[in-house]
Amino acid sequence: MVADPAVNVGVGNVTFEPGCRNNWHIHHDGFQILLVTGGEGLYQEDGQPARLLKPGDVVVTHDGVKHWHGATKDSWFSHIAITAGTPEWLEAVSDTDYAKAEEGAK
Repeated sequence: MVADPAVNVGVGNVTFEPGCRNNWHIHHDGFQILLVTGGEGLYQEDGQPARLLKPGDVVVTHDGVKHWHGATKDSWFSHIAITAGTPEWLEAVSDTDYAKAEEGAK
């Protein structure tokens, strides 16, 4: 959403179809802010229970925190992602871990 090389923050409008999620990842030398705009989603930090996200929710992920986010199995999910730093993409969230996260977040 912001294509200015002088701005050191990425801003993206992200949509996940039902059941879709990204891999575990870490933002180095920065942060990520998620502004939930539609549907229902999940957010989980490593070692923590998952959170159910709905429109209006805000998530702040601090530097170095391993996490993932995506849609619930029955809903599309949209958010604005404001990201600074460099992402490190890690392993996929397994179907088993995804199902446990969704069950625990409700």
